[in-house]
Amino acid sequence: MIKEALESIYKELPSTVKLVAVSKFNPVEAVREAYDAGQRIFGESRPQELAAKVPLLPDDIRWHFIGHLQTNKLKMVVPYVSMIESVDSEKLLLEINKFAVARGMKVNCLLEVFIAEEESKQGFSDEEVKGLLARLKETPLEGITICGLMGMATFTEDTDKIRREFLHLATLFNSIKEGYGVDFPAFTELSMGMSGDYKIAVECGSTMVRIGTRIFGARKY
Repeated sequence: MIKEALESIYKELPSTVKLVAVSKFNPVEAVREAYDAGQRIFGESRPQELAAKVPLLPDDIRWHFIGHLQTNKLKMVVPYVSMIESVDSEKLLLEINKFAVARGMKVNCLLEVFIAEEESKQGFSDEEVKGLLARLKETPLEGITICGLMGMATFTEDTDKIRREFLHLATLFNSIKEGYGVDFPAFTELSMGMSGDYKIAVECGSTMVRIGTRIFGARKY
């Protein structure tokens, strides 16, 4: 089932788009099944769950943290992940940097931008992202590599609204690449699109989609 779902998604995605299989709430056995089918990037959103899964699964998995990250949980996340997609505040970014520098690490991060109408979602405003990057251009963070932006559209069946929100984020992403590309050479990833809206996201320029339910089905626990 998982293998067939992955093969179907692989056929749909352009070669320029990476698939993050959202394995949160799914058991190790399900992750292993996806791994055996060829998937290598997995997304987790709970620090304890991530830390528990990592030692039980192959070393070449590239873990992405995609949930809200509290600064007191960094030790459960930073050492294990290849990317934190959900950096939603300057305070969090600075704490990740402090943690990384103390351990001689360099952490790949995406800046999460608030593009939806739902107040439950987090993230920077357009102006905050631009202001932050302007400051980082002058004073780079030794333990951080800014790799791009992440965003979540409003949870709605209104596809026109979803498309507008994704296009808004894509416009911001492209303007930053144009204005700061020389200063942030790793700024290449635009992570947007989940199980219900990833096709729209890809149309709008996403380079990374986060898909869980389409692969694993409804949450197992």
